[in-house]
Amino acid sequence: MLIQGSITKVVAGLLLLALTMVSGCGGSNTRTVATAQLAASGGWSAQLLGGAGEASGLSFTTQFTVNGDGSLSVTYFQFLTEGLCFTATGQSPTGTMDLTLNDATEQVTGTFAFTVQSSGTTLTLNGTVTGTESGTTLTGGTVIGTWTLAGGSGACAGSSGTFTMTETSGTT
Repeated sequence: MLIQGSITKVVAGLLLLALTMVSGCGGSNTRTVATAQLAASGGWSAQLLGGAGEASGLSFTTQFTVNGDGSLSVTYFQFLTEGLCFTATGQSPTGTMDLTLNDATEQVTGTFAFTVQSSGTTLTLNGTVTGTESGTTLTGGTVIGTWTLAGGSGACAGSSGTFTMTETSGTT
């Protein structure tokens, strides 16, 4: 009897330990991971809505790598629409993309911040990233948010609106 009672206590203790470990891990299946950042690296295209005059209808393409700390290493940037607010050269883009991956669904979410300075005008974009990770590829990658212009003069000094940015296939 003594041996059977001891075995029962040991088994009960092990089950309790296993349940504690499982419940401790099951609180949230999300994490910030390098694979999501790697998957989001690549080419993106943005369309800005709103604004006035020369500050309306802006669009651009960019290519960047999302670093381990969430900062962006921008390797390519080009406005597809130019005007008084921005020139063809001299842009200085910087940004961050902080991503979280849900292990259970492979859904990627996060925040995006991007700033472009050119010709005394600063374009600032802030948005939310969504997509699905598949290995080292992000599919359906989209950023939706708002943009503002500062500096410059006229519409270049105070326009704002919304934007959508999507992944482009391949490299730019």
